[in-house]
Order: sequence, then C-alpha cells, then structure tokens
Amino acid sequence: MKERLIGACIFAQSGGPTAVINASAYGVIKTALDADEITNIYGAANGILGVLNDKLYDMSKEDPKELELLLQTPSSELGSCRYKIADPDVDDTDYQRILEIFEKYNVRYFFYNGGNDSMDTCNKVSRFMAKVGYACRVIGVPKTIDNDLFGTDHCPGFGSAAKYIATSVAEVYKDAHVYNTGMVTIFEIMGRNAGWLTASAALAGIIGCGPDLIYLPETEFDMDKFLNEVSDIYRENGNVIVAVSEGIRYADGQFVSEAKTSATDGFGHAQLGGLAAILTNAVKERLGVKVRGIELSLLQRCASHSASKTDVDEAFFAGKTAVESALDGQTGKMVAFKREYDDGKYICRAELIPLTEVANFEKKIPLEWINEEQNGVCSEFIDYALPLIQGEVERVTENGLPRFARLKKIVAK
Repeated sequence: MKERLIGACIFAQSGGPTAVINASAYGVIKTALDADEITNIYGAANGILGVLNDKLYDMSKEDPKELELLLQTPSSELGSCRYKIADPDVDDTDYQRILEIFEKYNVRYFFYNGGNDSMDTCNKVSRFMAKVGYACRVIGVPKTIDNDLFGTDHCPGFGSAAKYIATSVAEVYKDAHVYNTGMVTIFEIMGRNAGWLTASAALAGIIGCGPDLIYLPETEFDMDKFLNEVSDIYRENGNVIVAVSEGIRYADGQFVSEAKTSATDGFGHAQLGGLAAILTNAVKERLGVKVRGIELSLLQRCASHSASKTDVDEAFFAGKTAVESALDGQTGKMVAFKREYDDGKYICRAELIPLTEVANFEKKIPLEWINEEQNGVCSEFIDYALPLIQGEVERVTENGLPRFARLKKIVAK
C-alpha cells in the first residue's frame, strides 16, 4: 500500500514558452485542487527563481473560470527563467534555500514544467531531497516546441508549433506565387540541434503548398550545394520556397548563422539568429533574383490561435498525469508520451521515465527520415507529425480578440 503524503505542492514553468504550456499548468492545478492529500497549490514566479526568492502565487485563490482559460492562453503565465543551478554535490547553496522554502510551506510535491535543461534542474532537486531525507515527490512535466526531449515520443508544444509553421509556409506559398515574376523565399525556423520544427514545414506539402527545399541541423550544410539546388529549382519553376533550421552547421561544426559565442542564454547555448538574412544575401549574389527572408522567431511558440487541439489535450493530460503519479508514490520521474494505434487511429498513452535518463540528452530526427539529398524529409516524418496537428480549439473571445487568463497572482505569505 502506498504511503499517503500530506502537504502542499509547487508548480513552476521554465525555459522557452509554448502555445500550450499553460494547458499543462491547468492540468496540474486542477488535479491538485481536487486531491485530498494536497493542502495547497503554489505557482512559482519565474520558475525555480520563484522558489529561491520566496515568490509563490496561491493558486487556490484564483477564479476557476480564469484558471480554465489557461487552456487557450499562450506563453508561461506564471513566468519562466533560464537559471542553471549547480550540481548539489559541488554547491548545495541553492538547494538548502529550496529546502528552507519547502519546509516553510510544507511542500511535499514539486512539479517542474520544461525541456532538457528544466529536467536537469528537476533531477537535481529530486536527488537533493532524497539525499537529505526530506519527503517530497518530484515529477517533471515535459514541454518544448523543439520536440527534442529524450525518452518521449513527442512533447507538448511541438504539435501546435508544427501546425503554425506548416500553415504559415502554405500561406506564404500562395502569396509568393501571385505574380509572374520569380522569387526565392527563405524561412528561418527555430531548432539549434534538432530539426523537428523545420521538418514540419513539409506538412504544407499535403495541401500542395510545401517547401521545395528543407535543411536540418542533423546533416552538414554546404553553401555551394545549397545555392546550386536553389538555382536548379528556380530555373525550372521560377519560384523557390526554402525552410531552414537556425542551427544548421558547416562540416567543421560552425553555425552558418555565425553566432558569436558570447551571445548565449543562461545555460551557455548560443543565441542564434540572422540566418535568413545570410542565405538571402548569398542567393541574391549568386542568382541576382528577388529574395525574401522570413524569420518566424517568437511567433512559432506563441501562436495559440492556431493551436492543435490534440496538443492542448495532451498538454493538459501531461500535467494531470504528473499529479496522479506523485499521489501514487512516484518521484524522480518525467511524464513521457507513448504512441499507439488502434485500428489505424492514433492514441497517446502516458508513461514515466527516470529523470536521470532525460536530463541533458537530446532526441534528433532519425537520419533515415531525411532524404538522400539531405534537402528534405521522407514520408516517415509526415506520418509521425500529422496526428499531432489535428483538431481546432474552441476559443473564448472578447471584442473579436482571444480572451486570455487574467490571474490575480496573490503572493503567498
């Protein structure tokens, strides 16, 4: 029989936002509010920093209708951070502070919603609590539009970003083919080391509006080869659509975007950008034709107006499963998705995997899903991604605009 653990819980969001991260928040909060074992629910302001700074929102004092609107509210409503805590075996200063806050509020459940680096934080907190003998169940809730979390079939946030990218590519495709004059259009899409998002542009091909060329960070980039391929298609069709990952590299490992190593986030990752402009200039010099560079930038992760219902439902499911698993005695785990099919119909199941297997690992597109020319993806990717972009979300609007959650964010004392 599992031990019944009574106490409060803290939920926190970390890393880059998504269109559905707040659906996971609602999954955690709603399930926790209904649990007898959980005495109160706190939302940390700006991720783990909210715990360290003792800035916690009392979620039990929020209007239930406003909480429900989290399902259609993009970005991280509680605030996020990119704060790297040290290894607890080297420096436990932050962990002693976290323990102090946990004891102050009798926190016995900790749910951390994020990607690779966030799962590393989650793993370290779990290890420390076990080491000092403080009874606290720690569960990671997956999130990342990059879809590169190890151990899960896919991540909440990816489906909606993929849908937005494919839709945007299709719409621009229609626009780019209006005139009888030629043009090359280059989309720069997020993805430092994994090309899941950029590959999603291929989904637009299902409706006949897909890119001609796709370049991913999983393969080496060759500028001359790229320019030759663009030139060949332009001569044949008079129009070229290109989708390219911001993280593409040359054979020597250098980013094509020529990012400076001094420009990094809190985890030391290079801040990429400007790739579309570099490739646009290269094409102009070689072909002497009209070229447009489009950087989707933050729109990829905040476009809740084109969110996939499948993604919203699964994000909520991930948060709900995290709480139920913790109540069942689980700790030191992350909620992961497992794909199944029943009579050809896609089904998403949840399972738990140890945080030690997730933290600091990346899942990339299988090379066999990339075509031989390394400038496109195969049908296996389409089959993988298509179920994740299905369904439309019924949205509450106000004056013709989306009605987002308006939380009171009452700080706990």
